[in-house]
Amino acid sequence: MSVKISTLDNGITVITDEMSHLGTASLGIWVGAGARDEKGDEHGISHLLEHMAFKGTRRRSARRIAEEIEQVGGDINAATSVEQTTYNVRVLGEDVGLGIDILADILTEPAFAPDELEREKNVIVQEIGAVMDTPDDLVFDLFQEQAFPGQSVGRSILGTPETVRGFSRDQLGAYLGRTYRGPRMVVSAAGAVEHDRLVDEASARLSGVGNGVAPDLSPATYAGGTRLTARDLEQVHILMGLEGCSYKDADYHAHQVLSNVLGGGMSSRLFQDVREERGLCYSIYAFHWSYQDTGLFGIYAGTDTGDVEELSHAVVDQIFDTAETVTELEVARAKAQMKVGLLAALESSGARADQLARQILGFGRVIPVEEIVAKVEAVDVAAVRAAASRLIGRGRPTLSVIGPKGGLEPAARVVQRLSGH
Repeated sequence: MSVKISTLDNGITVITDEMSHLGTASLGIWVGAGARDEKGDEHGISHLLEHMAFKGTRRRSARRIAEEIEQVGGDINAATSVEQTTYNVRVLGEDVGLGIDILADILTEPAFAPDELEREKNVIVQEIGAVMDTPDDLVFDLFQEQAFPGQSVGRSILGTPETVRGFSRDQLGAYLGRTYRGPRMVVSAAGAVEHDRLVDEASARLSGVGNGVAPDLSPATYAGGTRLTARDLEQVHILMGLEGCSYKDADYHAHQVLSNVLGGGMSSRLFQDVREERGLCYSIYAFHWSYQDTGLFGIYAGTDTGDVEELSHAVVDQIFDTAETVTELEVARAKAQMKVGLLAALESSGARADQLARQILGFGRVIPVEEIVAKVEAVDVAAVRAAASRLIGRGRPTLSVIGPKGGLEPAARVVQRLSGH
């Protein structure tokens, strides 16, 4: 097995998968902290911290960070999610040392220069404005908020203009120190990388990271409900769903297969029925987001005001029908799609590094591909039907709709069928 794992003195995990046929390496630091770790007065601070990582350190200016990584032909990026934040680079194998040096520098010695902080706050406010102007993005934020009201897991990752503008450099430093702790951090690399060398360099450059354990997250409490937002738009954007399950749940893979059967591709039930046969929309798909202790199963579509009711009925009908009539052929097709996606990750150094880091953060171990494939293969028709029945049985649907006023209420009436009323 080409995967090697070491643990530094401060609890940081270093994991590598040497892919000898590659000349480049994908390298990153994954932190098990994201928007969900924010306190009530910290909405959006995780995302702001991620942005500020590239705005200078005590050794490097923002420009120097960009120039150093691009001087060797590499690239650098970062992303914030509900439960994790990632910082990654892609470089030639010979430049892995530079990559880990820059990543460690931005996480252990950030400057948080006041002028850079103010500029980046404004950039994020512009980003928030862009989401507000994009209904097919905004509808997802409102959906999450309606599903988990009054909780950090339900808030948008970006924050609000008011919260973002109010953060100080001291608050950023306090949040960084509280949440970026060794046991919640993984240095992961795949491709042209030498494990022992990376361990030595990570140990030298990340020794300042604290070894304490960050506070436990508050359990998520799913509520559901309806959120209708009137906008003068050409289409009505509909997002309906139910409480899903954790990625640790025994039924996780059955829920994933179910989402593929319903709306995972051109052969899925929703695509064939709602788009191909009825012509009610251009885009329709299903998804299942999983977190540490809960999840969200949803279906998105955009349609004309006059087609909202028919489309909503068609979607709900398919959910109920799948719980009773999903076939072996549909399940086999969905599982094949999932296996291709899983195995494709082994062919990309970036996807592989990400996969390994997330497994360590989520499960505390590397899960062999064979084990995952076996769990996918074990999902049968009965398991998918049970997963669909379990979704419906929970009741309390979540609905988020944005569009002309005349298209809001029809969707709200139809979705109540999922609540058992």
